[in-house]
Order: sequence, then C-alpha cells, then structure tokens
Amino acid sequence: MNPPPENNHSNPQAAGKTLILGISGASGAIYGRRLLDLLEQSACQVHVIMTPLARQILQDELGITETTPSALLGRDTPRVVVHENNNLYNPLASGSFPLDAMIVCPCSSHSVASIAAGLADTLLLRSAYVTLKQRRRLILVPREMPLTSGDLENMLRISRMGGIICPASPNFYCDPQTIHQVVDTVVGRILELLNLEHGLPIRWNS
Repeated sequence: MNPPPENNHSNPQAAGKTLILGISGASGAIYGRRLLDLLEQSACQVHVIMTPLARQILQDELGITETTPSALLGRDTPRVVVHENNNLYNPLASGSFPLDAMIVCPCSSHSVASIAAGLADTLLLRSAYVTLKQRRRLILVPREMPLTSGDLENMLRISRMGGIICPASPNFYCDPQTIHQVVDTVVGRILELLNLEHGLPIRWNS
C-alpha cells in the first residue's frame, strides 16, 4: 500500500514540543508509524522507544526491517531519535528530562498492565512511570478487543493516576475510503489530545 500524502499543514504551536512515542507489541503498527510521521512534520522532537515485539510487528505488518528514522519515515530527519528499550541509563528515564508528553501507540495489554502496576524495568515503562509522576500527559492507545475485567481495571487505574486512555477506535462518519483514512481518524484524535493542530478530516458534520 502506498502511504497517504504528507500533511504539510503548518503548526507554529508545535515548535519546541518534545515528545516520547512508545510503540509496544500490539497489532496496529500502522497507527504508530503514521503518528510519528505527522509529529515529525509538525516540527516536534520525537524520542521513539520500541519493544522487541513491536520491532517484529513493524516488519510483519509494514515490511519495515530497520528502526532508523529513515526506515520508519522514508526520509532522514534530525527530529526523530530512536532509543534502545533496555537502556535505563538513558536520560529519558529521569524526571529531569524536559518533556511535554508521552504516547504509547499502539499499546499492548501487557504494557497497560505494567504501567498500571508502576513497573519500570524497561525504558518504555520507566518513561511512562516518570511521565505520570511528573504530572505530564500520558496517552495510551490500546488496540485489544474484547477486553477482560483486568484490562478495564488497569485502564481505570491509569486514568485515575492522570493518564489518558485513547482506544484505537476509528470513526466512520467521515466516510473513510482507504485504510490510511481510517487510521487518520484515530491519529487525528491523538494529535488533538496533544493540542497539536492538523489538517486531517476527522470532524463530525451533521
């Protein structure tokens, strides 16, 4: 499948925003890849953390075999940095690192449960823990269905800690015609939760 056209919508609000994008081992790698694309286009500095399973899913679902910014986006950019998930000496693991928000997209049930339990034994989990304790915005995008009562309890616990649960639930009132347009109905909502402007057609028009 050919990727959708780039969104060249200018967004001066995004200049200077520093974000972490976690990609964990759930199906739906296309959501994380598209979100990264639009965040980079919006002039955000994006620090990417991927779990080992996420890397395998990127290959299986999107044919991406490397995790460099060039491989992920099809272009070189200094605004995207990919970090190793097993490096807890990384500055992202510290609350002193200047950060505006963190997103985990897609977010596996395992990651939801680990974040809800306050586990911090990987860079992705530690970064999520730090984001919550520093009272910064944490957005989790689960793509699991159906959900167990344990999943729901974990999501409620995270919500009570200040996190935002944003399920990958596309809308169809915008009459999407392609998979990429369906994906954009989810990614557009995430961008709005980050207070980032975008040109995606996701509005309800009665």
